[in-house]
Amino acid sequence: MPAIRPGKSNDFHTISQSIQRIMKYHFLFLLAQVAILTSCMAQKPTLAERLGYSKEDKLLIIHADDLGVAHSENRASISAFEKGIVNSGSIMVPCPWFPEIADYSREHPEADLGLHLTLTAEWKTYKWGPVAPITEVPGLVNERGFLYENCQEVVRKASVEEVEKEIRAQIERAYAFGVNVSHLDSHMGCLFNPKFFETYLKVGREYGLPVLLLISGLQQFPGMAEKIQQSDILIEDVFMIYPAQAKEGMAEFYSNLLKNLPVGVSQILIHVAYDDAEMQAVTTDHPDYGANWRQQDYDFFTSEQCRKILEEEGVKLVTWREIGKLTED
Repeated sequence: MPAIRPGKSNDFHTISQSIQRIMKYHFLFLLAQVAILTSCMAQKPTLAERLGYSKEDKLLIIHADDLGVAHSENRASISAFEKGIVNSGSIMVPCPWFPEIADYSREHPEADLGLHLTLTAEWKTYKWGPVAPITEVPGLVNERGFLYENCQEVVRKASVEEVEKEIRAQIERAYAFGVNVSHLDSHMGCLFNPKFFETYLKVGREYGLPVLLLISGLQQFPGMAEKIQQSDILIEDVFMIYPAQAKEGMAEFYSNLLKNLPVGVSQILIHVAYDDAEMQAVTTDHPDYGANWRQQDYDFFTSEQCRKILEEEGVKLVTWREIGKLTED
């Protein structure tokens, strides 16, 4: 790279060219890292093969988020587990109904229950604070002592040290309540932000728990590939319905999704609850992912229609607990 010398009439042009070269080299370096990581992954057995399946098999985790947020969420999710189609879930430790789902996990240690590491409280009037003492994580809370409503506020105001302290406190509380934790993921994706991503990985590794990581995300999230280690486990992709798709029909969306799954290990992320007075109050003024939405998730993933499609398409259900056993090797 040419030296940048002050006092010349073409200084600005020279600096601009230098910056462009640096950005180009950095981009090419990142692409090379992704290519190397992808090549290494291609050379060793796929996750499906490590789980005892063919690399051509379609493997699926049907995953219910937000357990612990409400009694309605817990009851519907447990019902969906017991019907045998929804086979995984994750718990929000800071939420009011955490003790109820922790009791279920303690009584059913085989259940595939991870932690939905929570840094936000997004509902209008239904709130919660951190697990760690507020005095130790002041950057995580608003003036009322509640977690912020969105990840942008968390990124702007919380330090890496505060986030690490809080997610460790959530894991420790889960263990103290007898939860047999199978994996970690991130509520609203806050921990996928580059500011916190390395902490997310580090904590998962230290606890010996797989964390949700996506092969499809390597190019979507800047800096992700360079932080992944050979021992980390990545699934192919996560699928979730969004508001525009929901308006076209949730059952139709899910049916088409199940009929067009890629090979390898994927996850469908759903939110299961009953459309009752409690859930309506929790999700007031929030129709997207609200009570009726969650009832529709429950209805489809406990239906014979769903079960029939899985059978017809040869989709095999797997769990994070099975994946986690690979980290013990």
